[in-house]
Amino acid sequence: ADKSPVTEADNVAEELIIRGIREGVTSKWPIIAEEAVSRGEIPEINNAPFWLIDPLDGTKEFINRNGEFTVNIALINNGEPILGIVHAPAKKVTYVGFQEGVFRQRGEGDGVPISVRNPTKKGLIAILSRNHSNESSVDYLKSYQIKNTIEAGSSLKFCQIAEGSADIYPRLAPTMEWDTAAGHAILSFAGGTIVTLEDSPLKYGKSNFRNPHFVAQSANIRNFKHNGK
Repeated sequence: ADKSPVTEADNVAEELIIRGIREGVTSKWPIIAEEAVSRGEIPEINNAPFWLIDPLDGTKEFINRNGEFTVNIALINNGEPILGIVHAPAKKVTYVGFQEGVFRQRGEGDGVPISVRNPTKKGLIAILSRNHSNESSVDYLKSYQIKNTIEAGSSLKFCQIAEGSADIYPRLAPTMEWDTAAGHAILSFAGGTIVTLEDSPLKYGKSNFRNPHFVAQSANIRNFKHNGK
């Protein structure tokens, strides 16, 4: 419906992830999965915890073979992500965030704890979507002291803030809850935040699963806003 490309990989990956959760984790919580929702398969979530799945976030990156696509799995409770897994197969890196901590694993190595950084006095490192950046997002950054701007695809943008290689990511364009939930969990447990343009926390379980515009950020961002506002 949103003109996004869908590949066979999206559908196959989604089936495997759902089966893995149902057979290997739990069968009692609803699963909201991107491709199933597109087919009209939307279970009732009510007030129970529920899963949010994006089987292939960054389909354009997958098609273009630049490696910046991810598998996103999140568990939501009371409107907040309490578990997030972002796996980037081509880069052989996995990020996991939950109450006990947030970790990055490269290949078969051990998980390494990560956290957001305190920006230096020189300014912020901004990160923008490689394929979905727009003038509004660029204009938003003019309110801040920006040292450098980089680009990335998929939910890797949240992970880059979480591991301290970027500070702020404005998204003033449409997204769905499954696009952001896993990365949101990782960023939150690493010490960052995601807020709406009204400075309210980004919540999950909305009736249409659409997100408002938001800003993902590391620590002490306000110190780099012009005029301190």
